[in-house]
Amino acid sequence: MIDPAIRIRRAIHANDAMLVRRILKSHPHLLHNPDHSPAGNANSNLHLAASLGHLAICELLVELGHEAEGPALNDDHQTALMLAAAGKHTDVVFFLCKHDPGSILRQDVRGRDAIMEASLSGDDTALQILLTYAPGGAAAALARADVDGNTALHYASSTGNVTILRTLLAAGADPARKNAWDWTAEAYSATVQTEVYFRSLVDEKDNRKEGVKREGKVVKPAATWWGGGWN
Repeated sequence: MIDPAIRIRRAIHANDAMLVRRILKSHPHLLHNPDHSPAGNANSNLHLAASLGHLAICELLVELGHEAEGPALNDDHQTALMLAAAGKHTDVVFFLCKHDPGSILRQDVRGRDAIMEASLSGDDTALQILLTYAPGGAAAALARADVDGNTALHYASSTGNVTILRTLLAAGADPARKNAWDWTAEAYSATVQTEVYFRSLVDEKDNRKEGVKREGKVVKPAATWWGGGWN
């Protein structure tokens, strides 16, 4: 007979929420079920489901109390939300953000948070959701840095994703911010084209600020929040 701890893992991989529920009804102690195998990184059931983008199973595990005492952390102090953001699973990101907005600002052992993971993976919709729900507002969240001083903008620049760059700058990311090695995000531009576009976005932002000062009135910003849609 297969060990229930292995059976529930297989059910999660198969995206079989009904089977997961049945197994947990008989074995409630397996709700978290951290994987302590050499490659498992102590990922819980929710970590696994989120990394695979299996929303129904994530909803079930949370319903049964998986996160009742706070976000489960693996050996790298990553949350399920971080793994969902890294995997570009937007619907799971949305669900976990609504359930616990505070988890958005949690940082792993490298100092990365879910916003940095979304900026690195290039999921613009997930990024906008994270920024919308971030406690304290988007600008404050984007001022945070990892252990090397890299911000979400540094990560986005290094991948060359211009959509993410525009979202971050419109949301208040500081293009002049330097990391521990004294490099700005622009210095990490993946390509020359990315660097040129990055500079054009910064110039556009600066020109808007100057226009506001000259006219002495507030003008509509280039982008508005995901809650009503970026436009």
